[in-house]
Amino acid sequence: MNLLPKCHEEFSKEDYWNTFFKKRGKKTFEWYGEYPQLCGQLSKYVKVKDEILVVGCGNSKLSMDLYDVGYRSIKSIDISKIVIDQMREQNKVDRPNLIFEKMDATQMTYSDDTFSVIIDKGTLDALMSNNDEETLSKIDKYFNEISRVLRKGGRYICISLLQEHILRKVISYFTSSHFMFRITRCQDAEIKAQEEDGSSFPVFIVMATKFPGLSQQVLELALTGDHISKVSNTEELINAILAVQQSNIVCNRLQKRSIADVGEITLDLFSPENDKPRYIIHVLDRPRSSGKSYAVFLVPQGRDSDWLFGTKEGRKEFAELMEKDRIAIVILGRNHTFKNWDEVKEELNYSVKNLAPSGLPSNSTIAYLSLGADVGKCEILHEEESKVNGRIAIEDVYSDNHDLKFRRLIFLKNQFVIQSDAKVKSIKTRRGKIKDIIDHGYLACEHHAFMSIGVQAMIGSNTKRNQSKEILVIGLGGGGLCMFLYRCFPQSKITAIEIDETILKIAKEYFNFIIDERSKVEICDGIKYLEDAAKNGKKFDAILFDVSTNDKLLGISCPPIEFLKPSVLSSVSKCLNKDGFFILSLVCRDKNLRPEILNDLKKTFSSITSIKIKDIINEILFCTVSKKNPDEWKNIWNNAKETFKQTLEKSKLSIKNDTETSEFLQHLTIEL
Repeated sequence: MNLLPKCHEEFSKEDYWNTFFKKRGKKTFEWYGEYPQLCGQLSKYVKVKDEILVVGCGNSKLSMDLYDVGYRSIKSIDISKIVIDQMREQNKVDRPNLIFEKMDATQMTYSDDTFSVIIDKGTLDALMSNNDEETLSKIDKYFNEISRVLRKGGRYICISLLQEHILRKVISYFTSSHFMFRITRCQDAEIKAQEEDGSSFPVFIVMATKFPGLSQQVLELALTGDHISKVSNTEELINAILAVQQSNIVCNRLQKRSIADVGEITLDLFSPENDKPRYIIHVLDRPRSSGKSYAVFLVPQGRDSDWLFGTKEGRKEFAELMEKDRIAIVILGRNHTFKNWDEVKEELNYSVKNLAPSGLPSNSTIAYLSLGADVGKCEILHEEESKVNGRIAIEDVYSDNHDLKFRRLIFLKNQFVIQSDAKVKSIKTRRGKIKDIIDHGYLACEHHAFMSIGVQAMIGSNTKRNQSKEILVIGLGGGGLCMFLYRCFPQSKITAIEIDETILKIAKEYFNFIIDERSKVEICDGIKYLEDAAKNGKKFDAILFDVSTNDKLLGISCPPIEFLKPSVLSSVSKCLNKDGFFILSLVCRDKNLRPEILNDLKKTFSSITSIKIKDIINEILFCTVSKKNPDEWKNIWNNAKETFKQTLEKSKLSIKNDTETSEFLQHLTIEL
């Protein structure tokens, strides 16, 4: 039997509700949960001695349940005479003092200041079916009546789904009418609906307390548990509710269908006392899956920037390796502490159940997987705001067994990209104290190793090998690449170009960056520097681009797309010595961009080789203005690889994942 209206506008019509209750008869209809799911919240705001009015009561058992647990002064009204007659008849013996009256809530006949509590369970949602002028006028009358019949200090308690037009209206009215305003979430009602129907909508309880003469807005929010937080403005309150509703839509979709065609869905989970996500969850489905297997993979702190977990491509491959119909990859949020995996699982259990696929048997146990028994360790050393790069974080990350420590520079606009990574070592000072310093002899960023081999190739192919070499690096970061080149090639002079003076300060303070006669930094725009250098005839033996962008909307992460314009590439070529190398770190998320970029490079440079190794995001391109045939390139790279290895051994330097570097030649491609 179809008991729902064909269009929402019918909700506010008396004829609709008379027909509704005739069809339904004596069977109760509970909007947004029954008393057992609501009592935990209602008992906080409704006292036994309160004078209670239930507006739009319908044939809900709420008034009866309140009466049965000890509340006695309860009046219930509804616009439908049929339902009022039904409720009077149903309660005349067992609850003779329970009053039901036919009344329009927008034109109540009660005196001013009659009630200390007014309960609205779905009535506002029924009345405000749209946002047109007639409806808004009716809602103003309704709210005016509520305000009129409430006593000073009285509470209007509204249980609602809070669609956006309703949310904005209820906040606007009561915050401007001297009411304290709080919104809580009733998750018990949602869980009950989920168990019965397989899906649910977020249920909220608005609590507006009448305080005539209230001098400033009081806005509060409680979306998880009993934690109540202050909210600074109404827009922040609205955005918080909308975020919950949007994530619920995503969860309902996840429960009903595969998302293999989408690629992945990402949700942030927040703890109530922190505005930064405690967990970030990426959900992926295997194509043509049955939806009967599901696993949650917990990524230890410090591993979130690994290619497998920090990139869409990596997560897709990881999901395929897991051989599950659905995988939820959980990243532990920065600025949070985690005791152990058991605590993490307990916190996540409710949320990850909501992300399970539709075909998963109801008695299934969710499999939690990880790389080990340790949650990992990540310490935030420092955060500051940069005018150029926004919020910047410096963090120390420990290896799985805590025997190694790495320091990272992160731009929080793009927190899964490591801007700089450096190994930390402890030394004993002259006074016998232990001090942490950066190990400039260890290269932590894998793509920097291939760029360094490119510098070695330049030195090896240069006819004046023993002369000082001028190296230009666009993009300083923590200075790890510059300092490694400084140690590895003592005959070199290194100039770094950095647009953000905050980065230079951080490089010196947290990454022990050295400035001397062989190492200097220019704070300026890299493109402008190259243009001026080309005009002034400045020459370099190697020019390295190792600069990224924070713009996630572009199809390229490194370098910023403007650095690859033909005019900039022309400046680079003019600044190179005859045997010089242009070494470009390239990260294309949009694979269609690479052919266009390569074509522009070919128009400017005579020879190009590239290296791309699986699981390393960056592709490294080596370009020269002098023409070299394939045999020459092979000889250059063979010699460079061997010489680089000898240099590392002689200078006691090391690099991350040396096995991949030893396979360097297998991955080289001669492009031109």
